[in-house]
Amino acid sequence: MTDRVTIDIQDHVALVTMNRHDKMNALDPDQIDAIIAAGQEVSTTKGVRAVVLTGGPKAFCAGLDMASMANIAQDAQGDGLMPRTHGIANKFQATAMVWAECPVPVIAAINGHTLGGGFQIALGPDMRIAAPDARFSVMELKWGIVPDMGGLHLARRLMRGDILRRLTYTAETFGAEQALDWGVVTEITDDPLARAIELATAIAGKSPDAIRAAKRLISETEQTSPADTLLAESRIQQELIGTANQMEAVMAGLQKRAPNFTD
Repeated sequence: MTDRVTIDIQDHVALVTMNRHDKMNALDPDQIDAIIAAGQEVSTTKGVRAVVLTGGPKAFCAGLDMASMANIAQDAQGDGLMPRTHGIANKFQATAMVWAECPVPVIAAINGHTLGGGFQIALGPDMRIAAPDARFSVMELKWGIVPDMGGLHLARRLMRGDILRRLTYTAETFGAEQALDWGVVTEITDDPLARAIELATAIAGKSPDAIRAAKRLISETEQTSPADTLLAESRIQQELIGTANQMEAVMAGLQKRAPNFTD
């Protein structure tokens, strides 16, 4: 994993970098395995309170490695895509879903090409910080297939149905400004990585219990009824109130000092 995807943890923030730069982080079987393994590692590492996912300065992920298409197609023959090998997902879907299911907030720092499977991976994090030159595409129909790496499920959290249909049906490429207008991108900045780390550091300064509870609450209630949403709010809040980290947050605020949380 370490040669394909690197992990650097500092000050409770895990920086995860896709490291196949000579191929613009294109997805072959080894890269897919490495991305999933990295997501699983940071999800279970004690002390991690926020994650930044990036592909480096030139590309986030250019999608499927065409040299591997035959091997991946062979894996998909018959019922190859149907077994749920990673919770509710198959292996390909897990490359995106592992970031959505990570218990702490994940921020994608995006430069350059973010295409096809790479675009779907970028939809997994909680936020996307993009460079002005970032380019996006739901590219699968160009190759006669449909998005199948969790992208349709994840995209519905962000964009209108007609926009999702347009981008899927046309396989068109669009820029960062359009992505911001459509709700795909959170912010545009000249240095996405620095901004993502800044946000992650701010998040990591909060109670780790509350960080995880907030993500769980938002994720669980995105498509629930008002009654179920209100009930979930009450349930999760009740779990937090009176815990050691919650009391430490209150005391630190009252005493005007930095909190000292326990992971």
